[in-house]
Amino acid sequence: MNYKWIAGVVLIFLEPAAAMAQRDQGYQVLRMTSAFTSFPDTGRAKAWLDGDSVLQPVAGHYDDSSVILVVPPRLKRSRNTDLIFWFHGWHNNIDTALQFYGLARQFAAANCDAVLVLGEAARNSADSYGGKLKQKGDFAGLVRDVMNELKRYGVVPADAVAGHIVLGCHSGGYSAVADILANVQVPVDEVYLFDALYGRLPVFMDWIRQDRRHHFVHWYTDHGGGTDVVSDTLMRQLGVQHIDYLLTTEALLDAGQIRNSRVLFVHSTREHNVIIDNPDDFKLLLENSSVLLRKR
Repeated sequence: MNYKWIAGVVLIFLEPAAAMAQRDQGYQVLRMTSAFTSFPDTGRAKAWLDGDSVLQPVAGHYDDSSVILVVPPRLKRSRNTDLIFWFHGWHNNIDTALQFYGLARQFAAANCDAVLVLGEAARNSADSYGGKLKQKGDFAGLVRDVMNELKRYGVVPADAVAGHIVLGCHSGGYSAVADILANVQVPVDEVYLFDALYGRLPVFMDWIRQDRRHHFVHWYTDHGGGTDVVSDTLMRQLGVQHIDYLLTTEALLDAGQIRNSRVLFVHSTREHNVIIDNPDDFKLLLENSSVLLRKR
């Protein structure tokens, strides 16, 4: 059964409830576009045969440069503004990802003094391609555009700059995260992967080794199409490099393990598409971030 396809379909029935949740939580959602999102990109300038062997036209799949910003209530208007970027996986878009996985609700409930950012990737397609994010300086441009938009709305002061950067993703979103890490011009402090470690191990290993303050989490299942095997490979490589890591299960995980483990692997017995919320695992990671501040 294709759980990724189901996620997009279920949203049709969840949309009114999601809108109500937005009002109840009090967070603000802003929409913008940026020339520094994944698409449009020359690598998908023509119709593309995606991972499901479906020929996807450019229009509606590789031409959207939308960005969603989720601003929590009582965001502190300080000069440094922390940003959490989320990249969705296959058969999703920024709206379905935000609502189906409860990302805005979890973010608001975590009470972080930060802004959640979702940049569009391959829209409603079975495609992990990160587009322009593979280009040096592209992510820095996206960060700059986000900060300018927040200033335009008066959310942050005119002299505000990006503070700590956290990257999160589900499934095929790993490729965009790896592209950003491979071309870092904006420091990234934490990476949260949800059943998303399919490859690019040299990139993730290099980023882990760069700074002992870097915090890496992979929350994986046995149903992710190989994420369990790739996790084992990365753990072996970490062992060879004498880099400490913790492997635990979802049932045994506690807040202290998240805070005290620079490299953390969490094994879940749940399915690929239902490990982000209910219970709210994205919220749990945000609450125990090594860099994000909680609002008082």
